[in-house]
Amino acid sequence: MTTGLIAVGLFLLTACEQEEAKPPPQPLPEQAIFSPAGFSDLPGWNTDRHAEVLPALLRSCERFLKSSPATPLSPRIPGATAADIQPACRAAQSLPVGHDLATRSFFEEWFQPWAVANNDKAEGLFTGYYEIELQGSITSDEPYNVPVYRKPPDHVTVDLGEFDPALSGRSFVGRVDGGRLKPYFARGDIQGGVLAGKGIELVWLKDPLDAFMLHVQGSGRVTLADGRTTRIGFAAHNGYPYDSIGRALIERGELEAHAASWPNIRAWLQANPAKAADLLAVNRRYIFFGEITGEGPVGAQGVALTPGRSMAVDTRYIPLGLPLWLDTTMPGDNAGPLRRLMLAQDTGSAIKGPVRGDFFWGTGDGALEYAGRMKSQGRYYILLPKLLANRLAAG
Repeated sequence: MTTGLIAVGLFLLTACEQEEAKPPPQPLPEQAIFSPAGFSDLPGWNTDRHAEVLPALLRSCERFLKSSPATPLSPRIPGATAADIQPACRAAQSLPVGHDLATRSFFEEWFQPWAVANNDKAEGLFTGYYEIELQGSITSDEPYNVPVYRKPPDHVTVDLGEFDPALSGRSFVGRVDGGRLKPYFARGDIQGGVLAGKGIELVWLKDPLDAFMLHVQGSGRVTLADGRTTRIGFAAHNGYPYDSIGRALIERGELEAHAASWPNIRAWLQANPAKAADLLAVNRRYIFFGEITGEGPVGAQGVALTPGRSMAVDTRYIPLGLPLWLDTTMPGDNAGPLRRLMLAQDTGSAIKGPVRGDFFWGTGDGALEYAGRMKSQGRYYILLPKLLANRLAAG
């Protein structure tokens, strides 16, 4: 087994030299280190139910197989393209459904594990998320008086790379006002009604806390007052970073750090209704939604997420669509290990860093029981296609 280390964004120097005309990726505050490993190094590898990950893999593979072979996998892995994973994806299409051994053998044949570290720190934080189930209406009738907005017509996203190649990959969000580009409205402004009456309401909900959780999770399934069900998902954001209201409660001395789970945060909000709007406005980030047709919820890769097998990652370090071996612990007081094969299929505004993940638990209150309490330390290994892994190991 090769013993070399690879710093993401710094390896494959020759590949970088061949693309001098393209601006390099912007420097990152942290560095992901990939070091080659074997499947015997993955804790619990032989005991996972590998066949459960096949639906998630095939969804990602469908995207890869529709891509041009030259499509880059990640700006941080120079030379890595869809051509590196397409042969494995074609082989995956022939796997028998529900056969753990065949699926495990497939991964061992086509992929190579690499341990991921943040500089010299192997462990990071793993949280959970879910798809919330809500009751709503397409009209503003009591008790449905909390709007969920579509993307507003004055919402503008500016690709800075179109103005300066050195800023390639960077963008910001704003609005056009009197011929000038200004920051978009923050959550507090929107809660205060600045978008009211503009005809961009997608649905109306009963509870502002449910609406806030919808924003945090990024997708939801809404049962409408007329009996129909619709699924809504992320369409755009207002350009502000995510700020944790749980952290704000800790800093204000309202909650102890160990108690800052969503059930406890919600209980505090319900017990302090006069302070709720002010606390929610601490998170200036606001999400606009659109209706989802077909399977869902849909992650950042553009595929439907698989409960217990899809994970959100920081795509500055981890390419979407690749498998990951997760080694962490279940949420809860007397939790055991949580070790399984996952697919990187989503991202999130709070998911930042080389070793950072958000575990998708599924839909509804049963999933919330796990997602709302998950705050586990752990690590993961990325499974690179052998075509790519062999090139990286060769230097």
